[in-house]
Amino acid sequence: MAPQSAPRISFEFFPPQSLDASFRLWETVQALAPMKPSFVSVTYGAGGTTRTLTHEAVSTIHRNYGLPVAAHLTCVDATKTETLSIAESYAEAGVTEIVALRGDAPKGAQRFVPHPMGFANSVELVEKLARTGKFKIRVGAYPEPHPDAADSTSDVTWLKRKIDAGASSAITQFFFNADTFFRFRDACVKAGITAPIIPGILPITSWAGAKRFAARCGTQVPAKLDEAFATAARDGREDLLALTHCTALCDRLLQDGVEDLHFYTLNRPHLTREVVRALGITPDVVLEKVA
Repeated sequence: MAPQSAPRISFEFFPPQSLDASFRLWETVQALAPMKPSFVSVTYGAGGTTRTLTHEAVSTIHRNYGLPVAAHLTCVDATKTETLSIAESYAEAGVTEIVALRGDAPKGAQRFVPHPMGFANSVELVEKLARTGKFKIRVGAYPEPHPDAADSTSDVTWLKRKIDAGASSAITQFFFNADTFFRFRDACVKAGITAPIIPGILPITSWAGAKRFAARCGTQVPAKLDEAFATAARDGREDLLALTHCTALCDRLLQDGVEDLHFYTLNRPHLTREVVRALGITPDVVLEKVA
């Protein structure tokens, strides 16, 4: 059963690296813009490989759709001057929200290694961006231990440092069980974190793909869910299970006080759109016609 009041929602897109991918991105934006997101975000590629493409996508979405856009910005493979120059170019384009991240290791590298003249971590990046006074800064959060975390409390400690450095909210890595988020939220409250923590939701358009993502970011895959998708695959009911699971996860979060949901769309809009509709959000017909 959906909650009485609809949540605030936001979507993540990634920049295209081919003509076909470009069509898919704009089809995704057109499909989801009418759902009235509070903001949308655009990622960097692995190792910061899509900086230019990210900038182009962010600027186009902001200009053509009038949506608040939060541009991802990482510390990977760039000097401080280069990173801040990218941020300044966003400000000049009217984009004043940034998702500030350390970033993953460049392709072929085993671990993140700071650029000799770059930011050592996301805390340094947040501090510098905050000093400009030009941006609303969001950061990442990890309900399950980040692969580089020293221990089970490190992710809460790092999040508090990022909030204290000037971030106004956090978006979590995806998870499959609502209790995972609730435990993390409780630990953050205990640590004195008062900024909003927005749960990141992954609509499962491919179970095999979701498990690969989970392995890379340290997300635990529940055995029962794995078994359910194996059964659904045999019965041809994967889409129905994906919709049911994602809607139930979101509903559980909302029933326990969550007010915002951030969807990792993977530039595949249809399942996300169906979940959002199931949560009681209807599209803006006028915007849909314009899009």
